[in-house]
Amino acid sequence: MSRKIRAGLAALAIGIVLAAGPASATAPVVVELFTSQGCSSCPPADALLATLSERPGIVALSFGVTYWDKLGWKDTFASREYTRRQHDYAATLGKRSVFTPQIVVNGRADAVGSRRQEVDALIDAARRQQAGPAVTLSAKQVTIGPGRTARAADVWLVRYEPRIVQVAIRRGENGGRTLPHRNVVRSLVRLGGWTGETTVMPLPPAPPGLRTAVLVQMPDGGPILSAASR
Repeated sequence: MSRKIRAGLAALAIGIVLAAGPASATAPVVVELFTSQGCSSCPPADALLATLSERPGIVALSFGVTYWDKLGWKDTFASREYTRRQHDYAATLGKRSVFTPQIVVNGRADAVGSRRQEVDALIDAARRQQAGPAVTLSAKQVTIGPGRTARAADVWLVRYEPRIVQVAIRRGENGGRTLPHRNVVRSLVRLGGWTGETTVMPLPPAPPGLRTAVLVQMPDGGPILSAASR
């Protein structure tokens, strides 16, 4: 196991306990893949994320980034907002630059997105972390339970597509291939803040065919304290 991954596991095991309370023991682990249709190294990571999406207790999210677009193919799922999110993680995790494919686990540690063994180790370590506030999600609202936090956390609403979407790539490094993508993020919206008190927030209706996840996360690419999906 690489020194980088050992360091990530140590950070996960120790944990940065920014929130604690009567959290649900079944809070899922959030696995975020930063990927691009124009990246020849990304299809194995896309396949791994699809596999992870079928595991219980995992919220697997695929974020398309934009910085590959200038190399011949404009990613049909990418957003500048998702690219900014990856840059925030780079700063928080001490990276010199962003890269694809990258998987970030609970906002606390990362690995190359195609390295299954390393990603599995980070997920296992994340399951042993102290959980944050309980998050209860329904079609119309999300309830975040009480806890302790050093400062206000962000509450993010994620809408993502659970089905496999086949994309025909016409140019760039993957030109001529048709590539499957799963759990593609279609929107990312900040609902508000959580300061440690029980908080109820209304949710807009989900677009047809999309699933919903809510992430409670420290600002600027900080740790994800808790999450729920439906």
